[in-house]
Amino acid sequence: MDTDKQVNILREGFLVKRGHVVQNWKARWFVLTPDKLLYYKYEGSKRDSCQRGKILLKDCVITCPFLEYENRPLVMKLQTKHGVDHYLEACSREERDEWAADINAAVNNLQTTNGKSKTDKPDPAESQLNNISLSKVLDSMYDVHSGIKLSNHVEQGSTYSNCFSGSAVVDWLVFMQLVLTRVEAVTLASALLEEGFLRTVGQKSVEALRTAGLSAQFMDDSTALYSFSDSLKKRGSVKAETSLSAVELSGKVIKRGYLLKQGHRRKNWKVRLFVLRSEPAFLHYYDPTKDDISPVGGFSLRGCLVSSLEDNGVPSGVKGNVQGNLFKIITQTDTHYFIQAPTHQEKMDWLDAIRSQC
Repeated sequence: MDTDKQVNILREGFLVKRGHVVQNWKARWFVLTPDKLLYYKYEGSKRDSCQRGKILLKDCVITCPFLEYENRPLVMKLQTKHGVDHYLEACSREERDEWAADINAAVNNLQTTNGKSKTDKPDPAESQLNNISLSKVLDSMYDVHSGIKLSNHVEQGSTYSNCFSGSAVVDWLVFMQLVLTRVEAVTLASALLEEGFLRTVGQKSVEALRTAGLSAQFMDDSTALYSFSDSLKKRGSVKAETSLSAVELSGKVIKRGYLLKQGHRRKNWKVRLFVLRSEPAFLHYYDPTKDDISPVGGFSLRGCLVSSLEDNGVPSGVKGNVQGNLFKIITQTDTHYFIQAPTHQEKMDWLDAIRSQC
């Protein structure tokens, strides 16, 4: 997946982009340069040599997080100086925030290069936290259209309804501009928790509340669960029910990322979002072009055989003009999965992570 070596590449990788005309979501390979963001299409298992589009970064404005897509909490928005909006989704909050930081740095550098001073960062001393009304924040969180979205979450085999994750709250507070930074968002959420407006749900958030100091009571974590206080009686109670089908999704997420997977029937290659979990050890994959949050496939890693495939030639069972960085997983039921990583380093990282769970 090499790119033009004459281009100064600041960052590259898969992102999911919303189209301008049809407005569907497609996985694209993005390359960040000092003045533009290029993106390429994949045909089969190989990236096109010609770019499919570019986003000029001069005077670009970035909104991160961008939370107007209910089933896509990892989106950021780039608005060009001509008012064209581009919506990009990453595979994790860490990836999204790193992409946003690198793009912001490129934009700021262009402003400096063109004789403009960098946009002044807000002074933390000017934070509105001291004057904010917790009850007004709570009312905004309840708003049907723009408030926190309640959903079902799984933790250690139990499904909790009508709740939300800690990182979703932090994202929302930043997106609504109620705070300036994620650190301030955690402080504000901790205050809501301390005053009884929010409550912990599940073992992880309960344990954090029991052992942490006041400033660290609330967790900016996608696996720490919270809900509105039962005493408010506005959105129903939180129920926990064990589901056998949910057990495999209840493990701790230890790695997420976009990989290419070969189909079992048509043998075509598609970009999939892979999520590796432990206790129990499962590897699931999702279709990033769909709004459905359920995996399209997955398997237990117990007894699996994981092997790296050599890059010289096309291995047996693999079709298409592959670009290397291949590995294979054979399950206990003798199902063969052929997977391709974007880079050699990512391939080795995935192999190490998967083998640690087999």
